[in-house]
Amino acid sequence: MSANTKDLRNVVLLGHSDSGKTTLIETMLYEGGAIKRRGSVQGQNTVSDNTDLEHEKGKTIFSHQMFVNWRNNKLNIIDTPGFDDFVGEVISSLKVADTAIIVLNAANGVEVGTEIVWEYVEEYETPAIFVINQMDHPKADFEKTLEQAKERFGSKVVPVQYPFNSGANFNAIIDALRMVMYEFPPNGGKPEKKAIPESEMAKANEMHSALVEIAAENEEGLMEKYFAEGNLSEEELAKGITIALAKQQFFPVFVTSGLKDMGSGRLMGFIDDIAPSPAERPARKLENGGEISYDPNDKTTIFIYKTSSEPQVGMVSYFKVLSGKLKPGDELINANNGETERISQIFIAEGKERIPVTELVAGDLGVTVKLKYGHSNNTLNAKGLDRKVRPMKFPESRIRKAISTDSSSEMEKLVTALHKIEKEDPTLKVEQSAELRQTILHGQGQLHLDLVKQRLLKEFNVNMNFDNPRISYRETITGKADADYRHKKQSGGSGQFGEIHLRVENFYEGMEDPIGVNIRQKDIEDLPWGGKLAFYWCIVGGAIDNRYIGAIKKGIMQQMKEGPLTGSHCQNIRVTVYDGKMHSVDSNDISFQLAASGAFKEAFHDAKPQLLEPIYSVEILCPDEDTGDVMGDLQTRRAIITGMDSEGHYQKIMAEVPLGELHDYGSTLRSITGGRAKFRMKFSEYQLVPGNVQQELVKNYSQLEEV
Repeated sequence: MSANTKDLRNVVLLGHSDSGKTTLIETMLYEGGAIKRRGSVQGQNTVSDNTDLEHEKGKTIFSHQMFVNWRNNKLNIIDTPGFDDFVGEVISSLKVADTAIIVLNAANGVEVGTEIVWEYVEEYETPAIFVINQMDHPKADFEKTLEQAKERFGSKVVPVQYPFNSGANFNAIIDALRMVMYEFPPNGGKPEKKAIPESEMAKANEMHSALVEIAAENEEGLMEKYFAEGNLSEEELAKGITIALAKQQFFPVFVTSGLKDMGSGRLMGFIDDIAPSPAERPARKLENGGEISYDPNDKTTIFIYKTSSEPQVGMVSYFKVLSGKLKPGDELINANNGETERISQIFIAEGKERIPVTELVAGDLGVTVKLKYGHSNNTLNAKGLDRKVRPMKFPESRIRKAISTDSSSEMEKLVTALHKIEKEDPTLKVEQSAELRQTILHGQGQLHLDLVKQRLLKEFNVNMNFDNPRISYRETITGKADADYRHKKQSGGSGQFGEIHLRVENFYEGMEDPIGVNIRQKDIEDLPWGGKLAFYWCIVGGAIDNRYIGAIKKGIMQQMKEGPLTGSHCQNIRVTVYDGKMHSVDSNDISFQLAASGAFKEAFHDAKPQLLEPIYSVEILCPDEDTGDVMGDLQTRRAIITGMDSEGHYQKIMAEVPLGELHDYGSTLRSITGGRAKFRMKFSEYQLVPGNVQQELVKNYSQLEEV
């Protein structure tokens, strides 16, 4: 294994599901001698997809770390899922990669999964190489796929190669960088170098000139030579495009057939020669100021980008060495929680196989086990260092389900197990909602939650039921009403007595104070669940003693916490307490608390009560041909379309949709578009519920209360 930071290449393979990433990686490992025989996804024996869940689904679900030695360098390779339900695996892998390999399906072109990962490639400013894979597919279309990539990702997408013939007869690649044709034997493998056919020379020369210009533009000395001589040497060309790739000024395009082992060796050669090592990447900005470079002579800092739990092993932590050298036995301080960790063993990963090593240098990827306090997004430092890497940010959840079990004892086991999985998966969130009186599981999609359910059963022997969660409605009033309420209770000895006269009305910022009353105290309360309570104390003449103000306000707040219509929180209400009575012996805090609650409830029902529902801004990106079906489905969900736009060959639809209508939306959208659409959603505001919907909700709540 290389011990030189400059000899490392960290690449992550990204792309839509079925682009062939896993098969391409298997071929790369085979070409580099890391494995003696290529496995297949269908055969369930690839180095990457090595879990029972992945074998069952026939898809990559988790990111997997591998390596291969190529010439004098070590290539660390991370495979990632293609479903956006598992975008967390993509984000964490990109955090530690120095080059992204974006794999496109030659038959399907640029798909929505590619659109998703590109956003994160741009966010992390990662050099990227495009690979148009599956050139042996009968429907492979290089030109169309290349054109789509240029449309979506810009003019910096430049082909280095193109297929001499594609489809079932694919066996040759023309390389415009080296100006040679690679012809492969029928079963793939090592190609024969041949001269470019005369019929292809004009096209190859044009592509070569474009590459020379890119190289010259990124190095002043090369530009001068290019203007003087009109060409560059092979060494100069490599130097220029190395700079262009590292600066994200150039996104080269290669062609392969991972299945037939055609083109992967040349791709690996390009990664080896041109892709930046960690030493050539910009210094990493730190959250607590300053920056860190991949310097093996510095003190040790590592960053944990992923954790997972394994039976008989416990917690497994995947990390990148950001500076210095890491050895077994090193003690590091966790910058996120201050705890000391002793690194007992370090490994390099080849899929599920872990090979122990005695040292890892800055820039390398590794694995350790049984950390007590280390989790994803944690920075660990040698003693005396104060470094904390900027944390990875993950998207908001797009699906939420209420979860339950068949017994309370099972529920305790379920929540404990879910919290363990939550530590591994930052895109999963477990919420104990006091408002909804449910345990809510938030995730990226139905497939994401289904896989969690499957893991719970297999790994923890806990079964989980999914239900649609209740909706966080809000209650308010649109009118004005007065109520008098007397609470009186006598049961021997001191009793309870409190009488309150109050008025309720809708509150809004800037409204004038109530007239006809003497305002003695005014409180504008920000409610914990949003909105406001405006409380006016207007008692004169000692009808109610001031010492009961707190109890009265508490009674009102308790009733607002569980509103009269549906038990939902109330908001934006002004309460004016203007009269009442008390008893010198029987009045106390609890009496006025109950009187205030009763008076508020009566007045609320007479003040034109209205339910509010949470509205979410939803943004959908879908193929042109599916736009009509997507729009039609949105209309059935009471959506208001707020805009439309074009993004390449996709349509972007913006809509405002009630949360209550978004149950299972991800599954429906996937079904409508064949998995070629994506969406994101975020809370926008509360709006009035339509009358017929409110009647149904109030009726359902009343029936529930009667049970």
